[in-house]
Amino acid sequence: MKLHDISTTPPDKVNKEDIKELTQELLEQIKKHQRIMYAQNKYSLLIILQGMDAAGKDGAVKDIFTGINPLGCRVFSFKAPTALEKEHDFLWRIHQVMPERGMIHIFNRSHYEDILVPAVENLFDKEIIERRYQHINNFEQLLQDNNTIVLKFYLHISNEEQKQRLEERLQNPYKFRKHNDGDRDSRKKWDEYITIYQNIFEKCNTIPRHIIPGDKNRRKVYQIAQIVVEHFEKLDLEWPKLETEKFD
Repeated sequence: MKLHDISTTPPDKVNKEDIKELTQELLEQIKKHQRIMYAQNKYSLLIILQGMDAAGKDGAVKDIFTGINPLGCRVFSFKAPTALEKEHDFLWRIHQVMPERGMIHIFNRSHYEDILVPAVENLFDKEIIERRYQHINNFEQLLQDNNTIVLKFYLHISNEEQKQRLEERLQNPYKFRKHNDGDRDSRKKWDEYITIYQNIFEKCNTIPRHIIPGDKNRRKVYQIAQIVVEHFEKLDLEWPKLETEKFD
């Protein structure tokens, strides 16, 4: 299905009054599973959040992962590559921050930016972009082979909703810090970005991606939390057994 055809506000399957309580139950489960995973030191979890500007990536991190053990969780945000990063292959900076066993790492934007922006802005030849799709597939397969669970989320908001959120950043003092004049230029290329995202979904397919309707923040958080819990429950998580000799 094409991204243009997917609703950013699907019909509610859960009563609006109940969703807050259900979400809180899911967040408690995430905290419980994370504690066990951290102690067991067998698996790691990588959560990738992508989306257009103002899609709600920061809010998803805050609303879902506030309250878990900070020793077992780190968040990374990827912007334009630095001068040092440009001297290496495009996955160099990504590979350095992969989660070690027991850890959750959350990417607010990710290695997909190294396809998205260069493709829209025509920074590289098409042959280079095409090879990057396969490099990412191979990279993510390597992560899976190393007991890293990779969950990829695209937060899908409408053009109209993005406009409202960007305008709020000009009016709400608490959101001034999020304003970026460059977002205006990106909005002019909305269709181009959506097209490249569609290509990414189709070609970077080693691991399935979850498209999360993002116009309603509360439902967005609920759906992401549901998926995280579902994948935790598929793992063979258990508290490590005591390994010691008895005291004399």
